[in-house]
Amino acid sequence: MRPPAAKPASPATRALEVVPPSGPTAWLTTFTAGAMTFLCVFALALSLASGRLANRWSEALAKTSTIRLSAPAEQVQIQTDAILAALATTPGIASYRALDDAETRALLEPWFGPGLPVEALPIPRLIEVVEADPPYDSEGLKQRLAAEAPGALLDDHTRWRRPLAEAASRIRLLGGLSIALIGAAMAAMITLAARAALATNAEVIRVLRLVGAKDSYIARAFVRRFTLRTLAGAAVGAAAGLIGVAALPAADAAGGFLTGLGFTGLGWLWPFALPPLAAIVAFLATRRAAFQKLRELT
Repeated sequence: MRPPAAKPASPATRALEVVPPSGPTAWLTTFTAGAMTFLCVFALALSLASGRLANRWSEALAKTSTIRLSAPAEQVQIQTDAILAALATTPGIASYRALDDAETRALLEPWFGPGLPVEALPIPRLIEVVEADPPYDSEGLKQRLAAEAPGALLDDHTRWRRPLAEAASRIRLLGGLSIALIGAAMAAMITLAARAALATNAEVIRVLRLVGAKDSYIARAFVRRFTLRTLAGAAVGAAAGLIGVAALPAADAAGGFLTGLGFTGLGWLWPFALPPLAAIVAFLATRRAAFQKLRELT
């Protein structure tokens, strides 16, 4: 019996045969896509985690205020009682309490170390105030404290919340710019690799033109090959980046900024969008480079 005839290759498959499947350009494209996607994953993780941290700090300060009392030793307790009495009759305050020496020592321990002699130092007495909904009138409370406790100073944390909110937006902007720069660098490297491959295969391209191949057919071969290489490299880079992010320390209140640098919830889906985006970048960059180089070879 005669063996069945082989199925003819599709035009896309035949076009791919124009581009060599291996070589320096193949490794350069795959490595560039993988490395840039790996960096993009960490840029995303750092941007999202930093924004979450700034928002968390801002929210923690949003409903709290602090009253600092600096007065002579014989006046500290008298003015403290006056402050507490004023807070008790001020609408818009959910709760309040004076911090004792142990809590003050715990607040200063990260800067001065354990065993700080709080009693022997002229440290202001701190009173924590938690706002209700609706909040209290800060200006009215400041005036009342000035009359009843001259050594008291109300800090509603506005000067702390505003920089944190600005930091969150700027960190997200910086993360977006970093990802855009990484994408631009990847496009530039893929463009160079595509132009090198086209230059290397200049004689093959001339022969193809002699037998009637159009530039669109030749360009499609290079675009398809480089797009697939980029997609494969980006997928490997994204997977490696996800593994690296998952290996980072988990969020810890004691670790602060140095822990919890990763994704949470639906944020883990963001890295999966990077390989298709990298393939789109490669498609556009290779298509532009291919037609430019083909015009030069005419």
